[in-house]
Amino acid sequence: MTDARLTTGEENPLADRIAHYRRSREEIERSILPLATSVDGSTFTFQASLHDLELRRAGYVTLEAGDEERLGQITDLRMASVDADESVAGPGGQVRVRLAEGVGTLLEGDGRPFHDAAVRPARPAEVAAWLERVRPSRAGLTVGELLLAPGVPATLDSGGLDRHTFLCGQSGSGKTYSLGVLLERVLAETSLRVVVLDPNSDYVGLAQVRDGADPTLAARYADVPAQVAVWGNGPGADRPLRLRFADLEGPARAALLGLDPIRDREEYAVLAELLRAQEDGQPLMTGADQLLEADSPGARQLGARALNLGVLDWQVWGPDQPSLVQELRQPTARCTVVDLGSLDTVQEQRLVAEAVLSTLWASRLSRVPCLVVIDEAHNICPAEPANAMTRLSSERAVQIAAEGRKFGLYLLTSTQRPHKVHENVVSQCDNLLLMRMNSRADLADLGRLFSFVPEGLMAGATSFRMGQALVAGRIMPNVAYVRMGERVSREGGADIPRTWAAPRPPS
Repeated sequence: MTDARLTTGEENPLADRIAHYRRSREEIERSILPLATSVDGSTFTFQASLHDLELRRAGYVTLEAGDEERLGQITDLRMASVDADESVAGPGGQVRVRLAEGVGTLLEGDGRPFHDAAVRPARPAEVAAWLERVRPSRAGLTVGELLLAPGVPATLDSGGLDRHTFLCGQSGSGKTYSLGVLLERVLAETSLRVVVLDPNSDYVGLAQVRDGADPTLAARYADVPAQVAVWGNGPGADRPLRLRFADLEGPARAALLGLDPIRDREEYAVLAELLRAQEDGQPLMTGADQLLEADSPGARQLGARALNLGVLDWQVWGPDQPSLVQELRQPTARCTVVDLGSLDTVQEQRLVAEAVLSTLWASRLSRVPCLVVIDEAHNICPAEPANAMTRLSSERAVQIAAEGRKFGLYLLTSTQRPHKVHENVVSQCDNLLLMRMNSRADLADLGRLFSFVPEGLMAGATSFRMGQALVAGRIMPNVAYVRMGERVSREGGADIPRTWAAPRPPS
């Protein structure tokens, strides 16, 4: 039962003790100085008062010891508690004192250890000056601003894209928009060739400057639209998305028709003969009815197979039209957007994705640097392919990830489901752009594969807002939290308007 004297203002020893305890605790907690210590000259630990705490995880700090200043970054920050004994707390015994503790990385300095350096948040101008000192001579890609140094541009090192890049974030994190920002900056600031596998028609507007775009960015982007070609079957496509059956590699042809060279040897031999005939200049029979009327039993079986699968009726076939494969072999545009989302069937999307990756790999000896962008990578190079065609595209992506760099093939894979992308693709990436991700399992996998990112910074992805990202790897001088900037070009695919959620008028 509550003592009435606690609420009536009468003398109460317990209330007095509680009030004294609270005053003592607050006095001690407020007296805790923000101090840092380093025993190796490259990392540091620190303490600070929780009252009016200005330090932030991933934030930049200046460490002051005498006349010397060092710039650092906090990589983890947490609340801790210690017991202050009677000699500190005064009469009344121990007091449980709460404080902030953390660790960080020194971004510059002479490498000497130090002790009890004063810690304060770095001013944006100090961070900007450091970035200027470490900035490489290569083209910079300004994709936004540093989240914890307002006004300081977040500028990526374009040369770091020669190390494969992995971009991920859950639905609603701004992943698609942010990838568009990055592609725009690559096209505006470098001469790198770009090929985009676009499953949702999100990047078909790269050649169109949007209304209201920032004038400075738009001026820098002015030459880009003429360098972009969209291959698709949508109304805004520059060229119809077409393939020729003879352009496909042998494994893709067999996978398309479900053929096994041993089990289906007669049909496989007929297919090989038809392809040889086309290479000799003879017309290739393209209709199942022609095959069904052939004299050869193998040809009739092949025709029945093609008829049953319906592959000859696909819109993607265009024997008398320019082929996407030929464009990839001898490009006429610097940026090729392959609008997979405009195709009628998932099977056609899988076929085209495999053809693109195989063609780029087959042309690797040309050693022309190319950024290969695979959006929704969990569908094109999945960890567990569901069919033969996807298995081929996944294997090709793994091959490019493992060996493509020395030929100038640089992957940029994007997904909202990182655990569903083939691990041998992700593990070869040296750059990470991580947007909001609430799945602990996904963050654990990413932490294992990108072990150079401090665990505390990785954990911060759960609290990101739309358009905020962690950027790490060869494209950034240090792991940074970034707020992505504005798009210049028009966005392609978009969410369905939520008009259905508008309040209903009263009945």
